Amino acid sequence: MEQIVLSIIRKYGSDANRLMDMLIDLQEQFGYISRQAVALLAHNLGLSQVDVEQTITFYHFLSTKPRGKYAIYLNNSAVAYMFGRQAIKEAFEKEVGIAFGQVTDDGLIGLFDTACIGMNDQEPAAIINNKVFTRLTPYRVKEIVRHMRQGLSLDELVNESYGDGKNQHPQLKAMVSSNIRRKGMILSDLYSMGKVTKEILPGMSPEAVIAEIKHSHIRGRGGAGFPTGFKWEFCRRAKGAKHYVVCNADEGEPGTFKDRVILTEKPELVFEGMAIAGYAIGGDEGILYLRYEYRYMKNYLESVLQHMRDEKLLGSNIAGIEGFNFDIRIQFGAGAYVCGEESALLESLEGKRGEPRDKPPFPVEKGYLGQPTIINNVETFATAVRIIENGGEWFTQFGTEDSTGTKILSISGDCMFPGVYEVNWGFNVEDMLDMVGAYDVQAVQVGGPSGTLIGPAEFHRTLGYSDLSTGGSMIIFGKQRNLLKDVVLNFMEFFIDESCGSCSTCRNMPQVMRNKLLKILKGKGVTSDLADLQNWGKVLHASRCGLGQTAANPIVSSLKNFRHLYEDLLQKDVEFDQGFDLETSVQGSCKYVGRIPKFHNH
Repeated sequence: MEQIVLSIIRKYGSDANRLMDMLIDLQEQFGYISRQAVALLAHNLGLSQVDVEQTITFYHFLSTKPRGKYAIYLNNSAVAYMFGRQAIKEAFEKEVGIAFGQVTDDGLIGLFDTACIGMNDQEPAAIINNKVFTRLTPYRVKEIVRHMRQGLSLDELVNESYGDGKNQHPQLKAMVSSNIRRKGMILSDLYSMGKVTKEILPGMSPEAVIAEIKHSHIRGRGGAGFPTGFKWEFCRRAKGAKHYVVCNADEGEPGTFKDRVILTEKPELVFEGMAIAGYAIGGDEGILYLRYEYRYMKNYLESVLQHMRDEKLLGSNIAGIEGFNFDIRIQFGAGAYVCGEESALLESLEGKRGEPRDKPPFPVEKGYLGQPTIINNVETFATAVRIIENGGEWFTQFGTEDSTGTKILSISGDCMFPGVYEVNWGFNVEDMLDMVGAYDVQAVQVGGPSGTLIGPAEFHRTLGYSDLSTGGSMIIFGKQRNLLKDVVLNFMEFFIDESCGSCSTCRNMPQVMRNKLLKILKGKGVTSDLADLQNWGKVLHASRCGLGQTAANPIVSSLKNFRHLYEDLLQKDVEFDQGFDLETSVQGSCKYVGRIPKFHNH
């Protein structure tokens, strides 16, 4: 074991900033990261053991205890439950003989819950040893467990049902489906790899590239919507020994999966966009920060990168442009929603806990390793290629005045045709519902749990930065769904699990608000509880990053647009009820000491 650990350390040049890579390799090699491995890492990297351990314990997919030869991670998102997740959970527990959160005595199988894995359009889904199993049924569960016990390869089960498109690629072979339902400029089949880099870029200066991006008025497609051209310009002007390009592919927002589809079907487009950005800002190194849930794409994406190197689209003097040197490496996360926030992502890239940084300074000034860094979304880099190919003025013909271009939506939930749709900004919600075959709709979650839950009265609203801004997640809920119990409660528990714990507001208030919601769901709520929820939601605005600032949104937006659902559960003519039952609360202690409590009314 010691020799393996040392070889992994050497593989990454004994660089403490590559700690995440080392930990992931160890986790996959041994099924966990032992105390001996922690000690070796700390000693050889010049870190304390606490530094190593705090990074391990921060991420869902890393563990200091064995997770089993087969580690099964079953998605627990709201949509997974809508399509039968509970039955799958019970089937796994029955077949394996343990509860979730446990590992079998022989160390063969471990069962674990995990947040949305980017498969909302094909639920219920699970990750087993980096292989994704979609549309699970109880019968499928029996097959999977039987194969494990017989020592057979999981590949045999995956081979039976490859997904569509490039999911069938020899280096991918995934049973995941891309489900592209509507194409636009990004998902178009007209893209030709390297055309922009070889034919257009040699005739443009870096400043001209930035000017064209600015002229297009494109704003970041990750959700924040910062003007891309200005970000690139600020970074180019910033002083630093190196300039970095980082692609944020950590799409952890429940209900979002469009980046997964872009990277599956159009990875060359994304990588070419990163190279163009490198040319524009004067950077020679790009990093694709990819969520661990997409680990199954590793070999495929590496093969694409190598092909682009062979075609002289990455490497030295790209396209014959003297001094245009740029290459890309893939860095995996290890399961942490907060790493979708750009500064938390940088901390993770540097081998640390994904805790957001204070701003300023911003990444364009001091980013990765303290150097000027641009961080853009997968979709943003892909779009940049089309802008340079056709011009910024061409791009402004799509969308609206303040939201130019197209937007790729991840649509799931109660509809006939879940999947990925590329539409012009300015598309309204009602047309979206008609497009995907959604009927008797009670609500739509726009932008994932951190976004807004809207009802039919607002379906006329349009998608855009001046109205309904979204990173791409659109979840549809039919009238048969219990919004508060099945959706809002699930979202709040998600935020509680994913908080980094750095800010006291985000560490505490979501839990307090969840408890108040549970009180209301149990029929113990009173009118003042609704005022409490609204006021407590404001407290979260003091949080350092977007996760904390939006963690109350599931309750706040549902309280605004579906207040009647809360009011229907409140006690009538009761002003004060904390839902506290003394007799129930002391039962545990009384049982322990053998005392029978007696209560008297006075």
